Amino acid sequence: MKLFDRVVDASVIWSGSPTAVVGSFIMVVVWAAFGPYFQYSENWQLVINTSTTIITFWLAFLILAAQNRDTLALHAKLDELIKTSAAKNEFIALERRSREEIEEARARDGLPP
Repeated sequence: MKLFDRVVDASVIWSGSPTAVVGSFIMVVVWAAFGPYFQYSENWQLVINTSTTIITFWLAFLILAAQNRDTLALHAKLDELIKTSAAKNEFIALERRSREEIEEARARDGLPP
């Protein structure tokens, strides 16, 4: 699993870098420049459609993997703060409870659902 986390970290960092943004811009410009050469054919359109679909599909799962790990880390930090403060311990791991239990806990403290 550590290899997966390292790959996700590296991919997230790279995909959000200026190099990736400039690279994607260049890719679209090159594709558009070849339009007249390929007479704006269906194959020419298929290249960019397929490429962007694959990249979007991959990035969606990459973002979810990174976001899930970040969320778990955030909850662990919040739980530790709850443990060491005067807050009620019933809020520890609240995210693992059902929606109704969360709403009940919020209502007990006078918070809106």
